[in-house]
Amino acid sequence: MGRKTQVTKEMILEAAYKLLDESGLGAVGIKSIAASLGCSTQPVSWQFGSMTDLKKELMMYAGKQLFGPMEEAMKGKNAIDAFFISGKIYLSGACDHPHVFKFICVDDPMETIGEDPYEGKSLFEFQFDKHAFQLLSKEYDVSPKLLGEAVRDTVIYTHGLALMMMTDHNKLSKEKAYKMMYRMGELLLDQLGIKP
Repeated sequence: MGRKTQVTKEMILEAAYKLLDESGLGAVGIKSIAASLGCSTQPVSWQFGSMTDLKKELMMYAGKQLFGPMEEAMKGKNAIDAFFISGKIYLSGACDHPHVFKFICVDDPMETIGEDPYEGKSLFEFQFDKHAFQLLSKEYDVSPKLLGEAVRDTVIYTHGLALMMMTDHNKLSKEKAYKMMYRMGELLLDQLGIKP
């Protein structure tokens, strides 16, 4: 009798991520994950207990897959370049992995995983793109409030652009979207006296 392969949490999350990436959240279920792993549903249920728990961990896993490379790509860059690199990675995620992007950045977490990640606060109470904000504030002598607003507005514009690209089924090229994002970011930073 052959040895059984142990189905790990990582294997389950990877299979769930692939299903999500290919077909969207509706394709992610205990039976479909088990089928893709060639196992019964028992290991999937045993590792996570419920679909809600699996979706919570999948949200974290998917976020690392989509945006994990961001910090490394920004490392060693000047503040302006790092800021725009984060925008490019964000737009690329929306274009290259629209189902994953939708799950992480568009779907309502209250409906999807039953949790409010903002703990009752408005999303707008938080600093957008904290890493880029910190780099810019170290490099430029600008009011943190004004800098935070410029970063926020650039992020909002980039998010809107990403959503429109998804709806437009990527008829707008990534290169053109990058240029649009750069232009908006340059305008907002220029108002603060920061010349990209």
